[in-house]
Amino acid sequence: MSTQTLDIEALQKYLHDKLPGFSGQLKAEKFAGGQSNPTFLLSDDSQKWVLRRKPPGELLASAHAVDREYRVMSALGDTDVPVAKTYLLCEDESIIGSMFYIMEYLEGRVFWDPELPEVDSAEERRAIYEDMNRVLAALHSVRPADVGLDDYGRPGNYFERQLGRWTKQYRASETEHSPAMERLIEWLPANMPEDDGLVSLVHGDYRLDNLMFHPTEPRVIGVLDWELSTLGHPMADLSYQVMAWQMPAGDGLRGLTGCDRGALGIPSDEEYIAAYCERTGRTDIAHWNFYLVFCFFRLAAILQGVKKRSLIGTASSAEADAKGALVEPLAEMGVRYITA
Repeated sequence: MSTQTLDIEALQKYLHDKLPGFSGQLKAEKFAGGQSNPTFLLSDDSQKWVLRRKPPGELLASAHAVDREYRVMSALGDTDVPVAKTYLLCEDESIIGSMFYIMEYLEGRVFWDPELPEVDSAEERRAIYEDMNRVLAALHSVRPADVGLDDYGRPGNYFERQLGRWTKQYRASETEHSPAMERLIEWLPANMPEDDGLVSLVHGDYRLDNLMFHPTEPRVIGVLDWELSTLGHPMADLSYQVMAWQMPAGDGLRGLTGCDRGALGIPSDEEYIAAYCERTGRTDIAHWNFYLVFCFFRLAAILQGVKKRSLIGTASSAEADAKGALVEPLAEMGVRYITA
C-alpha cells in the first residue's frame, strides 16, 4: 500500500463499530505537505476526522511513533495546551498496512510562512506570535506526572540522549560524507552542558506551521505533529524555534533573516525569549549557543532521514528531495554558530 492511498474498504469495515458517530460511505483525501507520517482527511456523509499513520515499509528504529502522538495528545486533553481530541489507536497493521490513529478534525488556519503575508496587520502578527509563545510556556508548565506521562521519556541528560539518538539515526540514513555534520558530531559531545535537572514535556518540532490557529482570531486551537515529543529539557523547544528563524526569509526552511520584523510586528529573538522567560519564571538562559548548534544538527539529521526515504521510495511528500538538499546547508549554519 502506497503512502498516498488508503484501503478504504478495509478501513470502513474496521471503523464501523469503533468510531463514534461513523456512518455512510467513507472517503479519504491525503493532506499535502509533511515528510514523516502520512495524514488523511476522512469523511462520511456528515462528519470529518483526521487519520495519521505510520508509513508502510522498512523504517528507521523508533521513528514514526504515531502511538506516542496518540498518547500525548490524549493526556493533554484537559490541560491549557490546545490539542485535537483523540478517538482511537489501531496497532493492528493488517488493517491498512501500518499502525494509525484517528483524531478530531480542526477547522482553522495553518501559517506556513513565518512572515505571515496573509495577515493584514502588524498587531495581529504580533498577537499570533504571542499566543505561540503562550502555548509553549503552557506546555512546559504541565507536570508530566499529573497527566500520566511521568514515564514518557528516559532519565538522564536530555541532550546527551538526543545527541546519541540523532547521531545514530544520521549514520543509519547517511548517503554521502558531510564535513559539516562530522564537525558537529565532534563538537557537541565535547561542549555539552552539565545536566541542570530541568525536565518538562517537550514537543520536539514546535514551530509555526505545526500550530492550528482559530479561523479568525490570533489564537492557537491545536498543536499538531507530536511524533518527536518526549520528556526533556524545555530549552530544546525554545531554541528550535529561534534556530529556524535564522534561515533566510523565503528559502526552503522559511526563516526570518533579512526581513524587517519590527515593521511586520514580529518580535525579535530577544523579545520572544524574554516573553517566554517571563511566562515560565526564568531569569536567564545559560549555554544558549550550544542549544542552537544542537538544533541545527538535529534538524539536519532529521532531513537526512527524509533524503534517505526519498531515495528508497518511502517518503510521504513530493517535497522530500528539496528537503533532503538542505542537510549540508543546515549543518554548515550550525558550524558557524560554534565560532559565533
